[in-house]
Amino acid sequence: MKVVYSHDGGPFLVWTLVVQLVLSGSGVYATNGTKNCKLLTESASEREVLNRLEPLAHKNFTAVTNNGTESYTYVFQLCGDAGGIQGAGVVQFETKKMKATVIGMYNATQAIGGSDWVILFYRNGESYDGHCSKEMRKAMIMISCNRGTSSDQMKVALEVRQRAQDCFYLFELDSSAVCPPLESHLSTGSIILIIGFCLLSVYLLGGFLYQRLIVGAKGMEQFPNYAFWLEVGNMTADGCDFVCRSGNREEAPAYRGVATEPLEEEPEERDDYLLPM
Repeated sequence: MKVVYSHDGGPFLVWTLVVQLVLSGSGVYATNGTKNCKLLTESASEREVLNRLEPLAHKNFTAVTNNGTESYTYVFQLCGDAGGIQGAGVVQFETKKMKATVIGMYNATQAIGGSDWVILFYRNGESYDGHCSKEMRKAMIMISCNRGTSSDQMKVALEVRQRAQDCFYLFELDSSAVCPPLESHLSTGSIILIIGFCLLSVYLLGGFLYQRLIVGAKGMEQFPNYAFWLEVGNMTADGCDFVCRSGNREEAPAYRGVATEPLEEEPEERDDYLLPM
């Protein structure tokens, strides 16, 4: 399919293209996500790869190239009408000649993917005029993981047409949509400790504010449930003392000490009665 715009209606058609891009990018042109893409060979694995790209649906991605006096604008839409052209997945607009060329159709899609990348193929584009044995054009969109990008940017990486066959356009697109989910490296014990620390912090801070602002406590009494924790501390100390020092703590004396009180004098025993009279 080839669409050629005449020079007479140039400005009007340029504005028409701009409006189509805006409407397509904002989702006014209703699409059905990745379900609109028709795979050349339907398979569960390729359909799963396409489903990973669901966040990119309803969007138009553009790239501009300049080759001397010629300027081209490429428009890509995932499983939708790129540039408002029905059935087109990737379209090339030549600014000077006001000419639109369909590079690939989303009803002839292939998809392969890895852990952090996806390659999308759109086939059955318009035939070359004098290159590549006049075969149909083909678009390859390499979508790579980039968590740091704030907006998905597309660029033209390569155009291969100096062959007898199997020519293609290669586009690169950085997006976080194909990034694998981040795995948590925290163990169950670490999560429990973090939760416990947070609860303890809330308890201490909330109790301190309550005791100080509501009760009007001062000093150590600002500590929440101070009397309870003081009693717990005393009981813990007593228990430790009982367990660790279970023996008799009084030392047995090695000898009997001398009494400090004065001894009473014993009455003198008289033995006069033993003498002979």
